Amino acid sequence: MAASHSLCSHLSCNSYISNNTYFNHGRFVSPSSFKPHGPSKNKSHSRRISSIRATASNSKTSNQQVEIVYDLEEKFNKLADEVDRNAGMSRLTLFSPCKINVFLRITGKRADGYHDLASLFHVISLGDEIKFSLSPSKSKDRLSTNVPGIPLDERNLIIKALNLFRKKTGIENYFWIHLDKKVPTGAGLGGGSSNAATALWAANQFSGFVATEKELQEWSSEIGSDIPFFFSRGAAYCTGRGEVVEDVASPGHFEVPMVLVKPPEACSTAEVYKRLRLDQTSHIDPSVLLDKVLRDGISQDVCVNDLETPAFDVLPSLKRLKQRIAAAGRGQYDAVFMSGSGSTIVGVGSPDPPQFLFDDEEYNGVFLSEANFITRSENQWYTRPVSAYSDAPAESDE
Repeated sequence: MAASHSLCSHLSCNSYISNNTYFNHGRFVSPSSFKPHGPSKNKSHSRRISSIRATASNSKTSNQQVEIVYDLEEKFNKLADEVDRNAGMSRLTLFSPCKINVFLRITGKRADGYHDLASLFHVISLGDEIKFSLSPSKSKDRLSTNVPGIPLDERNLIIKALNLFRKKTGIENYFWIHLDKKVPTGAGLGGGSSNAATALWAANQFSGFVATEKELQEWSSEIGSDIPFFFSRGAAYCTGRGEVVEDVASPGHFEVPMVLVKPPEACSTAEVYKRLRLDQTSHIDPSVLLDKVLRDGISQDVCVNDLETPAFDVLPSLKRLKQRIAAAGRGQYDAVFMSGSGSTIVGVGSPDPPQFLFDDEEYNGVFLSEANFITRSENQWYTRPVSAYSDAPAESDE
């Protein structure tokens, strides 16, 4: 950079500007790109210099000219590669998928105030992208995102996860993180929990995998009940508060598409549980549901969710939405059900939303996404499927 300052201070410079991106196939971009998105009076915050072209002429013989082209991006990339060679990995991009609950039984109230549950969780192909870069800071992480309203401090599960990793391992790595959100908030899809699990995996990878997957899974329960699930292979029977995770094989008949429909209104998990009445829940043995779905696949009768009734009390329009999707999708969907504590309604069996969602103004603000079930291999994190779906951003974090 000293060379470029010197060059510009003595020569007439024309800078060629291109749109800023956070990462360019793992290559370097300016640290200012990690500032939170949003309107700025200074447009240079969202631009970067890719090259400088300068000309100079001899003051005594004006017909002699020298043209110098200085490629800043190439220079930065060489410097970043040198850092990588000397210090190991310094940049990492990971997919952070969400989940659905194929069934969700609430089996009792615990002495600690939580509820016991029994649920078949499964990872799906809708997810966020998180970009990590080692920070020169020795005291603070810096988080940015593409969506307004997301906390960027210790309230965010990503920062909580990184703090937890440092506490457990004593490794004092700090990071610049950019969260590219696709998963909506208040959706019952576990987007924030997935982000936390992904951050733990990233911190461990930067540190040379000093912790085992089992240790990461056990640690993660300290900051969230759903986080341990994401350290399964992608399909798991979860009990306790959700932190007791038993891997199950994802059956071949789970290779079915689905559509996710989430209204603009979110469901507060705390409010849904507050309205839960155990005497109104299903009495079917969750192990029976598990055996049936693993043997025969997904059908309406196995997709029991004990949180639907209280969620419909919190958000009455959600009940009507589910009923309309089920009625419009007869013969199209194998099952229509709510995921988690809401407010996402899932239609399994087809990736296509019902036509009324496009025709009725009442549903102008709904979030729609197709998805599939996905899993991961041991010692590998989840990867985004090749078949890309909507790149539209979500509205906020969990």
